Amino acid sequence: MVKLDIQKTLHGSQGAMQLSLNLEIPKGQFVVIMGESGSGKTSLLRILSGLESSQSEIYVEGRNWASLPPQKRQIGFVFQDYALFANMTVEENLLFVHNDKALAKQLLAMSELHALATRNVQSLSGGQKQRVSLCRAMMNQPKLLLMDEPFSALDTSMRAKLQVEIAKFHKTFGTTTLMISHDAQTAHALADRIIVLSQGKSHTRWTAR
Repeated sequence: MVKLDIQKTLHGSQGAMQLSLNLEIPKGQFVVIMGESGSGKTSLLRILSGLESSQSEIYVEGRNWASLPPQKRQIGFVFQDYALFANMTVEENLLFVHNDKALAKQLLAMSELHALATRNVQSLSGGQKQRVSLCRAMMNQPKLLLMDEPFSALDTSMRAKLQVEIAKFHKTFGTTTLMISHDAQTAHALADRIIVLSQGKSHTRWTAR
């Protein structure tokens, strides 16, 4: 179970705004977060990962994460811009997170990237880079997987492929997942629950449970 009481004053295009969320997310649930730009979606993920400070309570499986630095939180983060190490190969990007060659091999096989393990990431397509980013996020077997609009830079065919990979990883590892998306079709295909943020406040639009 993930229990969140998030409180932070944000400064957006319309001035100060209070991000105020109180959520309980069952272990293994897939939550999609939607909402207009500036509603606090990315700030929420950054607070959960420890990249932004806030006045919040964050409990993951009974442990208080609020005072933990980012490296102590068991989180995987998939960024919009991949955030890969450009001077490394695909496999090296994964092993940099955690030196577990067996797990790296499993993840690359699951995402059909095993043949590219020794390729430099700069030579990959956008879709391949995002799938490497997903594999890397899973290398520490996170309790919480955060994804910030992972489909935004991909064409339709690559979006469909990444959607399959995300669903496969989520089911295999049972990770609690929070993903930001503007695509309602993708959200309904993946989510157990959809939460809409509006001016820092949350509204559950749809749940499968």
